[in-house]
Amino acid sequence: MRWCLRSFATCAPCGHAACADPSDMNAVACGVCWCVCVTLCALSVDASWWYMSTLGSGVMCDNVPGLVSEQRRLCRRHPRVMQAIGAGVQDWIGECQHQFRNHRWNCNTVARDHSLFGRLLLRGSREVAFIYAISSAGAVHTLARACSRGELDSCSCDPRKAGSWRDRAGAFNWGGCSDHVEHAARFGHAFVDAKERKEPDVRALINLHNNRAGRKAVKRLLSLECKCHGVSGSCSVRTCWLAMADFRRTGDELRGMYKRAVRVAVNQYGAALATLTTAGRRVAPGKNQLVYSDQSPDFCGPWGRAAGGATRRPGARTAARSCAAGEATTRRG
Repeated sequence: MRWCLRSFATCAPCGHAACADPSDMNAVACGVCWCVCVTLCALSVDASWWYMSTLGSGVMCDNVPGLVSEQRRLCRRHPRVMQAIGAGVQDWIGECQHQFRNHRWNCNTVARDHSLFGRLLLRGSREVAFIYAISSAGAVHTLARACSRGELDSCSCDPRKAGSWRDRAGAFNWGGCSDHVEHAARFGHAFVDAKERKEPDVRALINLHNNRAGRKAVKRLLSLECKCHGVSGSCSVRTCWLAMADFRRTGDELRGMYKRAVRVAVNQYGAALATLTTAGRRVAPGKNQLVYSDQSPDFCGPWGRAAGGATRRPGARTAARSCAAGEATTRRG
């Protein structure tokens, strides 16, 4: 336990360095800090389906830690889908790291941790909201792309996009290969959300909301692409299909949602999320908003660094300088 107290020598809630020494526990403030520190040390972060990325093409459903029974059932029934989703984890992690490359938290993953993000997940912060949203969006994007490329037997192009249709530019015929985002979103909802649906609590409600916001971002960025046919390059006949945006655009969209995220709590019945307006009224958050329950940790402090602060990656240099500049400003003040 002494190691635990050293690790939290400066606790986020109270900042008492004396808490590193158990003999000082006669101080009330330090005693509170000690309780918080011990509680945090005792907590563990559950494993996640995100860990599939470390298993490569050999995803074995019984070897993925943290899957609930419904996720294992889907994994056994759709092994090739699981391989595609597992391979796609590195894509959305890479996009997350790109979006926060100059941030004090830069989406670091924790080696040999079955949750990938370690102690950061103990708090329901904005950063965790972004992780859930981009992981859910990544699963949809990866699966829809695999369907369109014919890599999976269980899906292909969107079969509903057939026949004639109209838009503002006039009539067109469905053709090409429309990305089957609806199918990918349904499977993502069934697989990704299964764990939170099994254990409903405040954090589960928040995670489910952010998962859905991530899926909706992929749908919202679908665009109609067309090819013209006609004499001498005219566009008398158009063939069109729905295509997903590049995942960089999805990352940009989610980063904007991260900046506009709202803090929530459960309503009086404990069954729904609510945010407090400037007028003092409680309203449900929007479906296209990211939500969080806890303030972000100080990623320049001991807890924040241990939870994935600005360390261990090339982009961390800028973030580390940011921390150093903040400390210098504090000293001068």
